This record gives sequence, structure tokens and C-alpha cells, in this order.
Amino acid sequence: MADENTGGVRMTAIVDMVNEMSYKGQILARTNKLESGIMDSGTVGFAVGLLISLFMVIPFIMGVL
Repeated sequence: MADENTGGVRMTAIVDMVNEMSYKGQILARTNKLESGIMDSGTVGFAVGLLISLFMVIPFIMGVL
């Protein structure tokens, strides 16, 4: 009987570790996808931000001159 209880505890511990590793793997995969999406849209975002800042700065410079 003692062996059965110990085996059950061991199996529970192994199952918990496998579930935790699976969860961490999913988190890593989602983080990778997010970072890839950010890297792909980084250039477009930079260009849009640059254009917006230029449109805000040009009227200010024209008003000063």
C-alpha cells in the first residue's frame, strides 16, 4: 500500500511538472509571435510617427518665421 501511495504522489508531481512546462512553452510561443509582429510593424510605425511629428513642427516653424 505504501508503494501505491508513493507512486501516485510521484505521478502527480510529474503531471504537474509537465503541465507547467507546457504552460511555459505556450507563453514563450505567444511572446515570440508578439515580438515578431512588433518587429514587422516597427518601420511603418516609425514612418507614421515621423510624418505626424513633421506635420506638427512645420506649422510651428512657419509661425515663428
